[in-house]
Amino acid sequence: MKSDIEIAQSATMQPIAAIASKIGLESADTEHYGDYKAKIKLRVLEKLRDRPVGKYIFVTAINPTPLGEGKTVVNIGLSQALAMIGKSVVSTLRQPSMGPVFGVKGGATGGGYSQVLPMEDINLHFNGDFHAITSAHNLLAAMVDNHLHQGNKLAFDVNNIFWNRVLDMNDRALRHMVIGLGGHTHGVPRESSFDITAASEIMAILSLAENIDDLRARLERLFVGATHARKGIRASQLNAVGAMMALLKDAIKPNLVQTLEGVPCIMHTGPFANIATGNNSVIADKIALRLADYVVTECGFGADCGAEKLINIKCRQSGLRPSAAVIVATVKALKMHGGAFDSVVGKKPDKALMEKVNMPALEAGCDNLVKHIQNIRQFGIPPVVAINRFTSDTDQEIEAIRRIAEQAGAKSAVPINVWGEGGAGGTLLAEEVVKACEEKSELRFTYDVQDSIEQKMSEIVRRIYGGKGIVLSKLAKLKIKIFRDEGVEKLPVCIAKTHLSLSHDSSLKGRPKDFVVPIDDIRCAAGAGFLYAIAGQMVTMPGLPSVPAAEAIDVDINGSVKGLF
Repeated sequence: MKSDIEIAQSATMQPIAAIASKIGLESADTEHYGDYKAKIKLRVLEKLRDRPVGKYIFVTAINPTPLGEGKTVVNIGLSQALAMIGKSVVSTLRQPSMGPVFGVKGGATGGGYSQVLPMEDINLHFNGDFHAITSAHNLLAAMVDNHLHQGNKLAFDVNNIFWNRVLDMNDRALRHMVIGLGGHTHGVPRESSFDITAASEIMAILSLAENIDDLRARLERLFVGATHARKGIRASQLNAVGAMMALLKDAIKPNLVQTLEGVPCIMHTGPFANIATGNNSVIADKIALRLADYVVTECGFGADCGAEKLINIKCRQSGLRPSAAVIVATVKALKMHGGAFDSVVGKKPDKALMEKVNMPALEAGCDNLVKHIQNIRQFGIPPVVAINRFTSDTDQEIEAIRRIAEQAGAKSAVPINVWGEGGAGGTLLAEEVVKACEEKSELRFTYDVQDSIEQKMSEIVRRIYGGKGIVLSKLAKLKIKIFRDEGVEKLPVCIAKTHLSLSHDSSLKGRPKDFVVPIDDIRCAAGAGFLYAIAGQMVTMPGLPSVPAAEAIDVDINGSVKGLF
């Protein structure tokens, strides 16, 4: 059996100009980055403003497991299947972060015969967007510390500087540190830390900005620290925004690539859904919706993470309105949620237990799926369940998932094999999704932005996670007071929590109940336009596993990348 990279490297790609032409883009609308990648110019949005808007479909999932449920594979496979049944379609996806690529999760280009190409380029440097975000973020951090060194005219409280540095790599040693050591010429000593680039507020800003002017306005609002009097200090006060714009002027343009079957894919921005918004860019989606009748996007992790933030943050800000949702589930993941076996990151579970038919565990694990179906229904959107089928799955197990899902409110539950068969393995799903798109959807938010910060967080925990409520740390209470004084209390809320459970505790599988979520800290992402709560011991800089994926990656004598999945 070929590996993902062997399948990708044996594929015959179409020139990117041909892919652009499929969706009506002319040569003047794109900037080519070689033969198979391009950026789409922002003026395309204005050019297409009078075109009808297509159907907007998002792919989400049950709470993921270390086994991998194949959400990106399903996004790509569904897009290819829609094209196969004669629909005009564009896929929109997030860009991969190199941290997970060299760590344990893998890339973000799909797998098997449902991949985006060129996969090695996309998973590594792509068109430089992550580097631009890293540079712009760290430029602002450098200007903060230079301001301290040069006399601190803005009166920063060095214990209340909120703007950390970022790096697109998993490096746990950078989570907490003291900088500025070595005497006066080396800066002002203070505690600081690094986040992964995907968690940068600039990444979220880029994903939510509507145009170049909106990008500038959001950068100006960046909340970088506070004075001793607890008055907020913004990026605009450091005169940093112009230089940051110069670094981001190309990164704001979405990237055009193709799937293995030649379906156009617009990939742009890559925030993680457990620590950020978890969705691709508004600009990419709005361009795609004017170019195709159907747009298939992906939300990070489960419906409690990426889908909740798609609705309550991205759709609220942008006016995007989904027509249908696809929830991805697998037999083995549901059995794990039902207690049949355990799965730990970096360790392979017992294959015999994983593949053994265990109907009680499967049905118990389906409680997790049922909650996600209910969540999508809460948003006013019709859900379709995609059962990502493996060769060890039995008809009895598939039928049980179908029955439980449809009883819970799914329009249908369809087994698929888009990993092994590409679009052909998902045509039944595509037909069911088209039907779901014809059902009337009426978007409903989880909370009103006029609610208090505490109320908004409590509503998410109660209605989406299924918990009892929240408990605030002393630091979180202090931050809420600062944000009220700053007039940002009415922003929506982004909760950073584990993706492995509906709760804040990764060990609580299935559908836990009666839990209370601890809010340890709250940050203000004023530029992105949301408040950012840290639930429990959540880290925004991942670490590498005991055997990093990087150990298997190399380049052969011809310059081809090997060992990349």
